[in-house]
Amino acid sequence: MTVPEDFNFEDVVKKSLNEALRERGHVNILIAGRTGVGKSTLINAVFQGNFATTGQGRPVSKETREYKKEGIPLSIFDTRGLEMADFSETLGELEKIVSERARTNDSNQHIHVAWVCISEGSRRVERAEEELVKMLEDRNIPVIAVITKANADKGFRTEVIKLLPTVRNAVRVRAIEEELDGGIVLPSMGLRDLIDLTMQVVPEGLKRAFTAVQKIDIELKKTQSRLIVTGAAASAAGMAAVPIPFSDAVAIVPIQVGMLAGISATFGLSVDKSFLTTVVGSIIAGAGGTLAGRAIASGLLKLIPGAGSVAGGAIAAGTAIALTTTLGEIYIKVIEMLFTQNNGEQPTQTEVADAFKKECSQLAIRKN
Repeated sequence: MTVPEDFNFEDVVKKSLNEALRERGHVNILIAGRTGVGKSTLINAVFQGNFATTGQGRPVSKETREYKKEGIPLSIFDTRGLEMADFSETLGELEKIVSERARTNDSNQHIHVAWVCISEGSRRVERAEEELVKMLEDRNIPVIAVITKANADKGFRTEVIKLLPTVRNAVRVRAIEEELDGGIVLPSMGLRDLIDLTMQVVPEGLKRAFTAVQKIDIELKKTQSRLIVTGAAASAAGMAAVPIPFSDAVAIVPIQVGMLAGISATFGLSVDKSFLTTVVGSIIAGAGGTLAGRAIASGLLKLIPGAGSVAGGAIAAGTAIALTTTLGEIYIKVIEMLFTQNNGEQPTQTEVADAFKKECSQLAIRKN
């Protein structure tokens, strides 16, 4: 097989990585609530990377800080000051932040959703919270009321919805398990509902980013990743169907590398060029010549004149779909296993590469 002189694997990896990160985007969530409502506990329970503790915060106003963390496509805007007697200054500052970001052409800079946190134990909705919700909804920012430290509803959720009629919904959550007197343990609750509600209101182009940063729903990560696999398989089939000898072998490589980059980004892995190169290398090390041999065989079929070229293309297309889908499903399986073992937190790059190599080796053995 002749590889084109201008084919550069390093460029393929770099381009695939940049495209995956561009398509994933960056999601911005405003989280507001009175002091002691449990925002930090909620953030760390929902998002990867112990975000509220280890994220880098910078002030964007007197009472609002933006928290970010390297490798995680999320910014948390933490608004304080709602318990102050003169909360109007806090709301005015926040309104300015929201408006300025909304005017930019880069959707990654917008505020995409707000969680207004209210402690169930307080049994009251303050005027500051009512005005905050109204201001946000007036600026087309979807708001979810998050009733924190949920223990006994007693009709409070209904009251919250009544007093905050424009919120998209109200969800009761207990971010971490709670031990009561007598050794009774109340498990965490409501976090998956919060994820589902937020996923419904996050802009379509940023659902992959939100999927990546949350660690509650592994099935959501798998569903979004399988959409990437389906698209890659279709693209690979289209390339393979071109009746030119060996054209598919090289053309499909960027598609499959891009698929692996997209899955990595969707699961929220800290991806860079060296990581992606290592992952692709683990396929070669694990599967040996099996995958390459099939690509070469399908290319040889295209050398048959006339109908042979068409037949070769059809067979290559089917092979391309099968190989791309299998590769994607193996990668999803490996990452899911590692995330589950790590209780929703990121596995290391070495763990991913080693596990992927092992699975590719087993596939090669089964196919030979």
